Amino acid sequence: MEFICIGVSHRTAPLGVRERLALPEARQTEVLQRLAQAPVEALWVSTCNRVEVYLAAPSAELARERARETLHTLGGAEALEHLYEHQGEAALVHLFRVASSLDSMVLGEAQILGQVKDAFERGQGAGAVRGELTRACAAAFGCAKRVRTETAVGRAATSMASAAVQLASKVFDGLKDKTVLVVGAGEMGELAARHLKNAGAGKLIVTNRTLARAEALVAEVGGVAKPFEELFPLLGTADVVVTSTASPVPIFTRENVGALGKARKGRPLFMVDLAVPRDIDPAVGTLDWVHAYDVDDIQKFVADNTAARAEEAHKAGGLVAQEVARFARERALRDGMPVLARLRQRAEAIARAEVERTLLGLGDGLTDKQKKSIEAMGRAIVNKLLHEPTARLRAVGPQGEGNRLAGAAAELFGLTETEAAAIAPQEPAAAPAEARNTVVATGSRR
Repeated sequence: MEFICIGVSHRTAPLGVRERLALPEARQTEVLQRLAQAPVEALWVSTCNRVEVYLAAPSAELARERARETLHTLGGAEALEHLYEHQGEAALVHLFRVASSLDSMVLGEAQILGQVKDAFERGQGAGAVRGELTRACAAAFGCAKRVRTETAVGRAATSMASAAVQLASKVFDGLKDKTVLVVGAGEMGELAARHLKNAGAGKLIVTNRTLARAEALVAEVGGVAKPFEELFPLLGTADVVVTSTASPVPIFTRENVGALGKARKGRPLFMVDLAVPRDIDPAVGTLDWVHAYDVDDIQKFVADNTAARAEEAHKAGGLVAQEVARFARERALRDGMPVLARLRQRAEAIARAEVERTLLGLGDGLTDKQKKSIEAMGRAIVNKLLHEPTARLRAVGPQGEGNRLAGAAAELFGLTETEAAAIAPQEPAAAPAEARNTVVATGSRR
């Protein structure tokens, strides 16, 4: 199976392109099921900074065709102009770097690992993530854990939410006497509320389409929860707005925000949009008294923070290389084992036949101990002959080398699946229940 990754991110595509590819969860499941028609597997990773599709397929051409067709349908011809592509081991490296927060807009931020795990679980639920991608994701999650525990890349990392709060504090020279409105009580809204409270916001208000969720958040961090229906009256009193909802269309437009201008008497309003697709229409920023920022604006603000952790990022990159190499070795071993199994089956069948022929020729003059010695000798010859090829396949590094050696062994010894089935011992129709129950799913979240 070939691995391939195709997508767009904050590094390659403007926000307008990324938000056209940002799909609600139900639509992501639909797209996954279309992408992952057998034998292809697919993982769809969508955050405010990236939309990527990872595929495992019999050929890179098949995977590329499916991915590009889907992204073109969703984002139009402009989306294709901003695509990047990674194939084979490079696709694995990219997945491991993404999960480890080394490719994030905010280097070391902790949210991306949870988002990739959510994407993994969604893919498994849709039947799109199966054997190959399950193993790749499990290895990527293990790599991310190493990066976070063995490097300082995530220590004191600035998240998107904390960067937004820092920017607001800078604009207003502190938030002590300011009224702050958080719109949306999801993961990003919760982070923003916590950072705002820690920054000393004078009054914190949280509103959400489901009021109970807003109430649960303020019960933890403090502040006041308000019904979503009161959004615009609340906006009229706010100094700072941080918004992050799942709305497919902008909530704030030039018209509905501009209508508040007279009542505010020119009092400035600072608005930060952490949502993709955007909650704030770009035209809102043309109002003289509104300072509006989106995720791409935040990227510029955190650039210095990223540079400060460049040394730790280099160290983390070395860990990623180690983990990718480890995964490639294990995959090469899995790919080579069927050939080793067929080779051993054939060698053991030949040895058994020769031992039986020898024993028959010697007649009944042998003791049981002598017969067992001859049988043991046959087994020992097989084990010693196969020791070196088995060790060689276990020791190979890159996947391609493992496949090359396994393929060469199959061709050299004339091994085929049909022949293996003919000489293999008859297997029972089904594994015992106790054996089936020992299978453990990998890659589960937390």
